[in-house]
Amino acid sequence: MSPEDRFEDLIDELLGGEDADGVEPPRPGSGFGSSALRVDNRIFAMLVRGHLVVKLPKPRVDALVAEGHGVRFDANKGTPMKEWFTLAEESPLDWPALAREAWAFVGKR
Repeated sequence: MSPEDRFEDLIDELLGGEDADGVEPPRPGSGFGSSALRVDNRIFAMLVRGHLVVKLPKPRVDALVAEGHGVRFDANKGTPMKEWFTLAEESPLDWPALAREAWAFVGKR
């Protein structure tokens, strides 16, 4: 399954659940955040260059990077972002679980 198909399945799963209140689907168009899931108008998960990218607390991102599950997200500005994580293709971590974790984190702000 392609990353795009996996992300479409993730969107369907998150928007189709009983607890989907407040989750917004990706917006049409191009540019940063066009392929992003949002809660309260804040991005919590997106597909970037074929990789799932999620917003998580810095200590959680630190741990995921240390465990080899991926890298900090860099929006092509040369500086990795502290609270953004890019999941490696080969990581066995579950996309819906990570997205829900990110949703909970962003939704609490």
